[in-house]
Amino acid sequence: MNQVGQAERQTQNRIVQLFQQQLKYRYLGNWQDRPNNSNIETDLLTTFLRDKQGYSNSIITKALDELNKVAGDQSKGLYDINKEVYSLLRYGVKVKEEVGENTQTLWLINWEEPQENDFAIAEEVTVKGENTKRPDIVSS
Repeated sequence: MNQVGQAERQTQNRIVQLFQQQLKYRYLGNWQDRPNNSNIETDLLTTFLRDKQGYSNSIITKALDELNKVAGDQSKGLYDINKEVYSLLRYGVKVKEEVGENTQTLWLINWEEPQENDFAIAEEVTVKGENTKRPDIVSS
């Protein structure tokens, strides 16, 4: 490894250490070769929504379908997609558990008790799509 690579690696290690030790993020590992990385990690989000937020699997499935639909809508520009995803993150996803039932809001983020959210960090996450991206570090 050349000097530039070593300096970048050291910086990355310090950032990961900061997130783990100071901010108490969970370390998910190096995801460079992990298959099926996505901009929405459905399994992690499902676990959080079920175990920490207390939602049922059926309402989680409907909310995640809506989130994925909005995030993956290639008929819109990036600005409009990001605006709609932000709206779901900030104001929740409006869903009905069953036909004929009242609409309820599923909160993707616990705004009332922020410390109860699931904070995690991963390295070298390759996300394939129209343009493959690989940031050095991602957090959620």
